[in-house]
Amino acid sequence: MDGFDVNRFTHLKVADELPIFGYNFDKNDPILELAKEAIKELQITHPDTTPSNLNSLYMSPWKSHRLTDKFNPLINLMGQLILKTSKDYFTTDFESLNYTLAVSDCWGAIYEKSNYAAPHRHFPSDFATVIYLDVDDNAAPIVFANSLVVKPVSGTAVIFPGILLHHVPATEARRVIVAINFIKIPNFDFGSINRI
Repeated sequence: MDGFDVNRFTHLKVADELPIFGYNFDKNDPILELAKEAIKELQITHPDTTPSNLNSLYMSPWKSHRLTDKFNPLINLMGQLILKTSKDYFTTDFESLNYTLAVSDCWGAIYEKSNYAAPHRHFPSDFATVIYLDVDDNAAPIVFANSLVVKPVSGTAVIFPGILLHHVPATEARRVIVAINFIKIPNFDFGSINRI
């Protein structure tokens, strides 16, 4: 990078509380059943687990939403929840600010005994969601910032900022999830914008 001196770069930290939101589905919601079907089908059409920070029995491709439309109802619902949360909690209306919410990644994962997810973030995504499709008793929680422990329950979802560090310790029982990352996109002509 021309003109960039790494010795002049400073890194500071500030303590801030990042919000995490939850949602409870009806356990027999057809949206969840469709997502389960999608993962089963992807295990057949794309049997190789995707390399990632997950140590799982199976992880579908990062862009699984482009491989099946069975995730679409779940994506749409989670997107609506993010828009509502943004309005209610952050007092931010995407439409009035001329922004659109879009999916950047969507994948399914199946954890069996001893599987885990190493500490990671979903940055550069703005919002991350994890939907618990099928969780057995004693399944591992999701742990945010090495402090907040959220025990998964079938038919629940969490929404959190993409920059938030989280991990899943080694599980004692099966857990099947869908993860969806969302980004915000400005609705204007990119011809005049300075691209980096």
